[in-house]
Amino acid sequence: MEKVRVIEIKKSVFAENEIQADDVRKALKEKGCYLLNVMSSPGAGKTTTLTQLINILKNKYKIGVMEADIDSDVDALTIAKKTGVKSIQLHTGGMCHLDAEMTKQGLDNLELNGLDLAILENVGNLVCPAEFDTGAVKSVMILSVPEGHDKPMKYPLIFQVCDLVIINKIDVLPYFDFNMDLCREWVLKRNPNAQIIPICAKTGEGVDKVAEWLEKEIENWKVN
Repeated sequence: MEKVRVIEIKKSVFAENEIQADDVRKALKEKGCYLLNVMSSPGAGKTTTLTQLINILKNKYKIGVMEADIDSDVDALTIAKKTGVKSIQLHTGGMCHLDAEMTKQGLDNLELNGLDLAILENVGNLVCPAEFDTGAVKSVMILSVPEGHDKPMKYPLIFQVCDLVIINKIDVLPYFDFNMDLCREWVLKRNPNAQIIPICAKTGEGVDKVAEWLEKEIENWKVN
């Protein structure tokens, strides 16, 4: 009986993506542009958070935004309208994530010359985006209160690969069974080095602390 050949496609795909991601980071460094990757589930508040954050930082940094989605240009139009910064929409053709090659294509269209900060709003998903290195300098994950405090235990990888975890919609804490202390404990269990910042993107509460974190990251990246 003929043996069945088993080909480790997943491993080779990830290995190739890591090479491409490193190339993206090298190109970003050469142009002096910092890339931030932002991930979350749909509806967690990525676009609203970014709107608040960009409006705090846009007078200090020249910023461009890439909005990734399976379809539509709603988020790109929202960012452009509410912040005035350049925003482009990336359609993934049904894929639930962006990889390094897709990110490179987006950056080429964003035109990095003169940009200090590029922000990638990844596809809304707690699984696929965490598996692919986009070439970003740092990654941020937004968890909203209505999703529950147990997500770090259910979706470990996205918390493990993030440098900052933003807990959004703290204004509705009284209405949900969300244990902030337990959430912090479980995030740090998955990633002891993660920073955790609670915010309300709707009102802007706490977003200044996210801006301070990002400013420090950008300045440290410039000199290292």
